[in-house]
Amino acid sequence: MATITIKHITKAFGDNVVLREFNETFGDGEFITLLGPSGCGKTTMLRIIAGFEKPTSGELYIGDQLVSGGKTFIPPEKRGIGMVFQSYAVWPHMNVYDNVAYPLTIQKKSKAEIREKVNRVLDIVHLAQYARRFPNQLSGGQQQRVALARALVAEPQLLLLDEPLSNLDAKLRETMRFEIKEIQRQLGITVVYVTHDQTEAMAMSDRILLINRGVVQQSGTPEDIYNRPANQFVADFLGKVDFFKGESRDGRILFPAMGGQSIPYDGPRKGGVDVAIRPENLYFAADGPLSGTLESQYYLGDVDDCRVRVGDTLVRVIVNGHEYKTLTPGQPVRLGIRDFMVFEDDGLLEQMLQIQT
Repeated sequence: MATITIKHITKAFGDNVVLREFNETFGDGEFITLLGPSGCGKTTMLRIIAGFEKPTSGELYIGDQLVSGGKTFIPPEKRGIGMVFQSYAVWPHMNVYDNVAYPLTIQKKSKAEIREKVNRVLDIVHLAQYARRFPNQLSGGQQQRVALARALVAEPQLLLLDEPLSNLDAKLRETMRFEIKEIQRQLGITVVYVTHDQTEAMAMSDRILLINRGVVQQSGTPEDIYNRPANQFVADFLGKVDFFKGESRDGRILFPAMGGQSIPYDGPRKGGVDVAIRPENLYFAADGPLSGTLESQYYLGDVDDCRVRVGDTLVRVIVNGHEYKTLTPGQPVRLGIRDFMVFEDDGLLEQMLQIQT
């Protein structure tokens, strides 16, 4: 059983603490993504799970076995894991078959067993017809699938992937996301996946752990984290969002920078608030609560990405691409709101805006 239990793990390199009191349990067969900006600690956590790093403190269990903690340390080759790195790391002098067979060869498995397992995993990753080709005869996506097959051939209980798609072009990345997810479903294995790409995380994960500065900000399904972010960092990191200063009183939120315009609000927060609105949750409506002027629009095929001037504030609105020809910059418009999020005015918004500028 490939559950992973992480208890109070902290990791420091000298005075630099990169993980702080990490506590999580990853279920058997779960697809977990560690998501966050560069330097947040996600790859360090993956390396601790793999056994390439030792935690400064805390314990790590795979199944019921303590693999890191105290005086116990089980090396990577004895943890029953497969790992795929950002670089393909396939042997250029070996053909596809021999690359994939390598883990079984060093385990001194019989030729018959090697042939059976390699052929099976090549079928899974759709590379059976390329078994005798060499890496320089393959595309980037095919080489990445060779690396994936090599990680799977020994039938690991746990698969770890460290930004495996970052070297691929956008269209190939999209294809590979679904292929990896489908393989995981077929095999029923536990996957821990590291990325800074929010689209990858949303498309592939059963659960996302969003990390910032070594601390898990929120753990939940993609839908939970996107629609119910725990704080402003989570709301800002996952998806497109704009923040607006408001004042909550008498069942409404007033926006001073929008000329005192307001929207209905029946939530619990009072006084100064930060309102987060995703552009796709705004739309043009004759009876919308906000009025402004369409300043610009950018036709992107499937969507029309607009900017609307509301008072002194520029508001981003993303609507269906078919609306592009019905709108003209300079025309007055009203905006309806499907959904918005309200946070306490705790100074985080100013910090975020300073970082972005």
